[in-house]
Amino acid sequence: MVYKFRVILDAEEDIFRDIAILEEDTLEDLHNAIVNAFGFDGLEMGSFYTCDDEWAQEDEIPLFDAGDVPGEMKTMADYTLSSILDSENTKIIYVYDFLNMWTFFVELGAIEEPESGVAYPELLFSHGEMPSNAPDKEFTADEDDIYGEFEDDFDDDDLDMFNDDQSFDDMSFDDGQWN
Repeated sequence: MVYKFRVILDAEEDIFRDIAILEEDTLEDLHNAIVNAFGFDGLEMGSFYTCDDEWAQEDEIPLFDAGDVPGEMKTMADYTLSSILDSENTKIIYVYDFLNMWTFFVELGAIEEPESGVAYPELLFSHGEMPSNAPDKEFTADEDDIYGEFEDDFDDDDLDMFNDDQSFDDMSFDDGQWN
């Protein structure tokens, strides 16, 4: 089967590419197709991230194994498209060039029979011009729960171990030893 994806640059302007690729191809093959479709030189790292239906980022799938133990981390080459994406799980996030953070929303739009005589992956449609620089990203936390599981009910007064006129200098700390 052929997977048909719409790959959308995370930008205010509409910039996207439609790509057809075989379901048994790997995420690395999809990475290469995206790099080529958007005109990148392919010299930078990239990662896919699984996500939910609301595009909330989940697990990273990197291009290369960067783990402490070689072979410990699965990479793009270890996953066929059909093992990650199907008619129920249609979304994945792709980030290229971690210094510039080109971010793309990749959505599976159709699963069809392959056409005879077509070489896959294939760029089906291109819309919009790539900007010369990656769109700015604003990284924010949810305002509802900025402390998460680390809320300890202490306030600034609880953390002040000195009275008004004391400091560490008054504590007689010399040569790495308390006196």
